[in-house]
Amino acid sequence: MQHLADEAVAEWKTDIVRAALKAQGLEAKFLPMHVSPPNTRRRATLAARRTKKGAMAGFYGKQSETIVEIPDCRLLHPRLVAAAPVARVLAEAGASRKSPLRVTVTLAEPGLDVSVTEGKPLDGPLRMALAELCQTHDLARLTWDGETVATRLAPEQRFDGLSVVPPAGAFLQATKEGEEALRSDVLDILGKARSVVDLFAGCGTFALPAARRAAVHAVEGDRAMTTALDTGWRHAEGLKQVTTETRDLFRQPLQADELGGFDAAIIDPPRAGAEAQTIQLARSGIPVIAHVSCNPVTFARDAATLVRNGYTLTRLRLVDQFRWSVHVELVAEFRKNAS
Repeated sequence: MQHLADEAVAEWKTDIVRAALKAQGLEAKFLPMHVSPPNTRRRATLAARRTKKGAMAGFYGKQSETIVEIPDCRLLHPRLVAAAPVARVLAEAGASRKSPLRVTVTLAEPGLDVSVTEGKPLDGPLRMALAELCQTHDLARLTWDGETVATRLAPEQRFDGLSVVPPAGAFLQATKEGEEALRSDVLDILGKARSVVDLFAGCGTFALPAARRAAVHAVEGDRAMTTALDTGWRHAEGLKQVTTETRDLFRQPLQADELGGFDAAIIDPPRAGAEAQTIQLARSGIPVIAHVSCNPVTFARDAATLVRNGYTLTRLRLVDQFRWSVHVELVAEFRKNAS
C-alpha cells in the first residue's frame, strides 16, 4: 500500500472504524487522524538464520517461512535497520542449523535493546561470546531466552520525559510519535480528574504522565512490567501517588465496586479487547473513560457495552502507527450521561 496517498489511506482506515461501529449501531465524531512518519517504528522482530556462507537476517514473507532481507526498510527507524548485521552475527554465534533465531530489537534511549529467543542453550563459551558481541556492537542490553546476558547501559524509555526501564520484550507503542499522540488525547480526556485507574497499564505509558495531575492506580497482568512502572515512579520527581497491582484483567477484572471511587479510567487492552473488564466499567458509573484500542472490531463491541449502560462516545481519533498495513489504532472518550 505504499503507492497510496496518505489521504486515501486515512479515508480507508476511517471507513474500517466506521464500519465496525455501525455493526454495533454506533457512530462517533472523528477528530483529525494522526499518522506516524515513515522510518519511525522503534521495535521489530527479525528472523536470523545460519547459512553455509554465514548468516542472513530479515522478515518472513507473508504466510511463508522464507526470510527476506530488506536493507532499506521504509517503516523502521534507521537505527533499527542497522540492527540487521547484529542479528546475523548473533545467528552465527548461537543459532542452530535447524531453526532461525527470533531477534527482537527495540530502540531505547542509550542504544539497542536486543532480546533473542529460539537459540542454542546458554553455556559458558556462548555466554562469553554474546557478552563480547554486546560490547563490540554497542548494545544497551542483550537477553537470551529470557536471561540477561549483558547490560551495558540501562535500556530506558521515556514516557513524556519520565524514565522507565522495561523488561526485555515488553509492550511499547509502535512509534514515539504515535505514543505521544495517544498520550496527548488520553490526558486531555482525563481533564482535571484527581484519581485515575489505568487498566492494562503496561510499564506506565499513560499512568506516569497522568500522575503529574492525579493519583493513579495502575493495573497490569505482567509483574515485571508493574515492577518497572513502580521503579520509574519512585525515581521520578513531582508526581502524585502511583500504586501498582499485578492482576489478570481477563480472568479477574476489577469489579464495579473497586472502580467506583475513581474520577476517570484509562483502558488500553490488547487486540482481544476487554469484554469482562468493560462490563464492570459500565456498571461502575465511573464518569470518564479514555479508551485506547488497536482493534476496531473489539473496540466497537466494548463501546456498545458502555453505550448500553448510559455512556456517550463523545469523540474518537485514529492514530496510524502501522503505515501501509491494515492495522489501525484509536483513542476514544466516553462520558457517563447525567441521570
